[in-house]
Amino acid sequence: MAGNTFGKLFKLTTFGESHGEALGGIVDGCPPGIEIDFQAIHAEMQRRKPGQSSIVTQRQEADEVQFLSGIFEGKTTGTPIGFLIPNTNQKSDDYSHIKETYRPSHADYVYEQKYGIRDYRGGGRSSARETASRVVGGAIAKQIIPNIKINAFVSSVGEIFIDKPYQDLDFSKTESNAVRCPDSATAKKMEAYIKEIKKEGDSVGGTITCVIQNVPIGLGEPVFDKLHAELGKAMLSINAVKGFEFGSGFCGAKMKGSEHNDLYNADGTTKSNLSGGIQGGISNGMDIYFRVAFKPVATLLQKQDVLTTKGEIIEQQGKGRHDPCVVPRAVPIVEAMAALVLADYFLLK
Repeated sequence: MAGNTFGKLFKLTTFGESHGEALGGIVDGCPPGIEIDFQAIHAEMQRRKPGQSSIVTQRQEADEVQFLSGIFEGKTTGTPIGFLIPNTNQKSDDYSHIKETYRPSHADYVYEQKYGIRDYRGGGRSSARETASRVVGGAIAKQIIPNIKINAFVSSVGEIFIDKPYQDLDFSKTESNAVRCPDSATAKKMEAYIKEIKKEGDSVGGTITCVIQNVPIGLGEPVFDKLHAELGKAMLSINAVKGFEFGSGFCGAKMKGSEHNDLYNADGTTKSNLSGGIQGGISNGMDIYFRVAFKPVATLLQKQDVLTTKGEIIEQQGKGRHDPCVVPRAVPIVEAMAALVLADYFLLK
């Protein structure tokens, strides 16, 4: 299986399955002499881990990271940083009923068709648990991009949206509720709706908005390696992501050029920022902001028609521990992937 490495200079390779012995990764290209903040890495893992509230999967994993190489006396040595995240709370029997079936909107069928074999326990390599390794890599990446601030938050769940621009939000409130929405009134509505969906054995999607501030001018290359193109690839590589837009996004397609152009100030900044901090594929020093759309989790605790390995359609009900809405736990994953992109371009520059 190819495609397990992300990045050009700052590279993250991940390995492991949802119900294997451990997940893990290798960070290659990290400069030497960086003093690693292990507590910051732990905090990021706590934000992503399962079982953290009543509106997420109740799988209980400590998600403690064991570093194996590349760090000596608390500082990076410039050699590959190897790490492990042990799996400690697998319940593989929860998936025995899908050994001979393919679940709707999962990777089960295409995996088996492509590779001739699949790990049906929690989806194996296609499980969103793989993203734990990304959060470790992103937490390290955040420590080599000086002064850059990355803040992601849940901006919608189903039809419930924050009706304020990000400039009017206090990002320090994002972690104050289980939904990770910085607007408390909207967060309460979102949480109540997710709980309602959970009782129905159903799931719901949503969006995450990410704002990146203090980005220096000049990150990104103007043709195939545009900064926003790499951010798009990074976000679309996350499980359950169905859409990515930055700056004015799809709303910009409805506007006139006279409405959309970002007119300059004398100091090179712009009066508006519909460009989303990127022009010609290169950062312009303004805030970079984008939105990522997540589909509803495909495993439902309801009966659905499924395809069997014998080509029959039968009725089957999902089992196990699953998120009724994945977006609250995906916030640190979005930040991690953004950090990996920025670290790579920072080193390239």
